[in-house]
Amino acid sequence: MAHPVDELRDAVERASSATAGSDAPAPKSRPTLERPRQADHGDYATNAAMLLAPVMKAAPREVASKLAEELTAGLGASLDRVEVAGPGFLNLFLSDAWYLDGLAHVLAEGDRFGSGSAPVFEKVDVEFVSANPTGPLHVGHARNAAYGDALARLFSFVGHDVTREFYINDFGSQVANFGRSVQARARGEEVPEDGYVGDYVATLALEIEGAATRPVEEVGDEAVAMMVERARASLHAFGVEFDVWFSEKSLHRGSPSGVEHGFEVLAEQGSSYRSEGALWLRTTEFGDDKDRVIERSTGEHTYFASDIAYAQNKRERGFDRMVYVLGADHHGYIGRMRAAFQALGGDPDRLDLLIMQFVHLVRAGEKVSMSKRAGEFVTLDELVEEIGVDAARWFLLNRSHDTTIEVDLQLATSESSENPVYYVQYAHARIAAVLRKAGTDRVEGAVASGVPAGLALHPSERALISKLLAWPQEAVEASERRAVHRIASYAYELAQAFTAFYRDSQIVDVEPPELESFRIALSVAAQGTIARALDLLGVSAPQEM
Repeated sequence: MAHPVDELRDAVERASSATAGSDAPAPKSRPTLERPRQADHGDYATNAAMLLAPVMKAAPREVASKLAEELTAGLGASLDRVEVAGPGFLNLFLSDAWYLDGLAHVLAEGDRFGSGSAPVFEKVDVEFVSANPTGPLHVGHARNAAYGDALARLFSFVGHDVTREFYINDFGSQVANFGRSVQARARGEEVPEDGYVGDYVATLALEIEGAATRPVEEVGDEAVAMMVERARASLHAFGVEFDVWFSEKSLHRGSPSGVEHGFEVLAEQGSSYRSEGALWLRTTEFGDDKDRVIERSTGEHTYFASDIAYAQNKRERGFDRMVYVLGADHHGYIGRMRAAFQALGGDPDRLDLLIMQFVHLVRAGEKVSMSKRAGEFVTLDELVEEIGVDAARWFLLNRSHDTTIEVDLQLATSESSENPVYYVQYAHARIAAVLRKAGTDRVEGAVASGVPAGLALHPSERALISKLLAWPQEAVEASERRAVHRIASYAYELAQAFTAFYRDSQIVDVEPPELESFRIALSVAAQGTIARALDLLGVSAPQEM
């Protein structure tokens, strides 16, 4: 069953072709079909006549009048009227019958409504969080976790095959430095000048048996392993799970190791060279500002060597698209990583490097400070304990990932319509209460009987159906633009549309029975779509509040 808006778009294109005639060349672009901002401009508007005017060598308004006749004939009972506006726009006023058919489509799709809508399905790897295991997860990591998980959920919803991946930085100097810091605490000494401080380091010193006397490498490895397990537990409590926990250390084992294999691929591509005893990558050939050392003259590998090997490992696992969700301090990483990916033979258009911006916590109008190096930071666990998983995820997701945000801790815990997550969840719970009042048998009967024909709809009923019908395209566009915040905006707007409908229309115990059935069915559709949008954000949809 085709989506009603897709059918409407097809009808506009058929009418355009008929108006232009079979011999006319095709316009340079497809006509748009958009919701006007003002209600008196119709339900949908199209620029089709303005695109046809140059082809037909006629005035846009003249073309629009002819196109209006074709649309009226083609759409029949679905169209109430069509008006020519401005320089040649067509405003389409759809009938109540069209809206009733639209609700029937939503109900027929059931839990599938909006899913599998991506134009092309891909095998996608989403790597996110990947925090250094030398400290607890803080609110910056929380935003990364919420966004990466919601993006993965959204990709899956629209039809992609998604792998969620955490890259463990368990190799290199930071591990040894972490071990020295824990060992110093175990001995009752101050940590090294460039070491890690904070209560968690002292706690590890107490928990690691023999930390004061064992080799520092062992202490570092055990400390890292313990921090990874704590991160895993914190993320699980936050509703975030990973399919793959990938160890950087694994890239340096074996013969050849992953790093050595990556170097071999670069050599085969002619993308590396030796100079002054060091191995260099020709990143300038792919837009980077300078070539990069990947192996020093001492034989030591740079951090970039692991990045290259990891990217090649992902390529060989057969992903169509690789998404890296990166911290705000990774801007310098973008150019060289794109260059390395191309140097390996990869298509840079298959690589998405997304930069998260900072999070500021606000309490009583004052910012809460956060400093990892000083050991003063707000952890993910503390954030969840203070405002809960639902509020934390919502407030970390309801703005674009590439903008700095403030999380108002007082607003996040308030039970008022000013709190957006509470408002949306309350709308879902209100629908649940209405359906409980109607009773299970009545609700199932209303959905099973189909949408009754011939009803005259209230504007708020039409508005709610219209918002429901926007869901599939909204999900696809949010996925394609990596704009998870649009799902939060949609959920809020849908809750507003239901609240207006609830205000204007009695749902249960209304006559005639056909009207009650319609309103119950509309409530069911709204509840299901709100729940699906909240689930993509990792936010619960409560039955009562």
